[in-house]
Amino acid sequence: MAGLYVHIPFCRQKCHYCNFYSLATTKHHSQIIRAIIHELEIRKTYLRGEKLSTIYFGGGTPSLFQAQTLASIIEKATKVFGIDKNAEITVEANPDDINERWLSDLQKTDVNRLSIGVQSFDDKDLKYLNRTHTAARAEDSIKQALDHGFDNLSIDLIYGSPMLDDGAWSENISKAMLTEVPHISAYALTVEPGTALDHFIRKGKYKPVDDANAARQFNMILKELDAAGFEHYEISNFCRPGQYSKHNTSYWFGEKYIGVGPSAHSYDEKSRQWNVSNLKSYIASVDKSEVDFEREILSTSQKFNEYLMTAIRTLWGIDLEKVKTDFGEDLLGHLLNEAQPYLENNQIKLSQKKITLTNKGKFFADGIAAGMFV
Repeated sequence: MAGLYVHIPFCRQKCHYCNFYSLATTKHHSQIIRAIIHELEIRKTYLRGEKLSTIYFGGGTPSLFQAQTLASIIEKATKVFGIDKNAEITVEANPDDINERWLSDLQKTDVNRLSIGVQSFDDKDLKYLNRTHTAARAEDSIKQALDHGFDNLSIDLIYGSPMLDDGAWSENISKAMLTEVPHISAYALTVEPGTALDHFIRKGKYKPVDDANAARQFNMILKELDAAGFEHYEISNFCRPGQYSKHNTSYWFGEKYIGVGPSAHSYDEKSRQWNVSNLKSYIASVDKSEVDFEREILSTSQKFNEYLMTAIRTLWGIDLEKVKTDFGEDLLGHLLNEAQPYLENNQIKLSQKKITLTNKGKFFADGIAAGMFV
């Protein structure tokens, strides 16, 4: 089975921290939907006959579009690739887009999962992040979604903001748990080069992000969600037992996926490719029944490194038998040798032929993985 990612590159306004390709404009909305549907047809052989097990609408802000518009993409994808009868179909939504009519219309489609970009239940923090909703609207949107039967629901939170002290962060976690949502994604605020946040910090208009605060708040959510019975199944993701995001989990397990829309990435187990991050260029190419993209054929070393990077982040860890089978004895030996300092520092553990992170190592997952690369 394979996944489909649909990139909707529009927002009401750009969040200060965001470095994803998106535009704060109302132009070209109809053209992009037409182009995405056409791209699905152009690339119908990409998955080599595999059916879809997941569809994920991300962005940008997919909830800017009417439910029937999203349904038209699902319908085309189903016709082109086929789809599993139990497929997970997720739409990312902003709290200020969620209302009774949109939810009622969405119920009539095949969408069965929502991911709501709450980010914070604190109004000062939301202002710092340049979000368009209020804390009250965030809480109301979750209740409305649950009332409309979208019980397969995830919310996003951001920690490490200079506006978010430990007390406010603890309150955020408590409010998230009180909503009874089964899935919570929590991300450290990072300052990406070229973003508005980067500019404001450099100019002294915003307080800088403190890694020590982020590490402390990461440990807070680990402890509080563990006590509440959540599984920490990936560095940034927590869920009630067994209620994983199937789409994101497929990325971490290295399964195939196709990404459509400007800047969207695809992976076919042999190569990665990514569409041009320019709206007009993307539309123009698809109008000619082409797709403007770049492609990279992955070497064995690159595949090995990518496996380490994704697997170490998960509850299931790095499978040493898989490393031996897929990459050979030499790379297995390299891995065990490079892992030794992290084992001695109690940042990782080795058991049942798997390498997994300890709580001490989780905040440093990417650095630990990079330290074991070839």
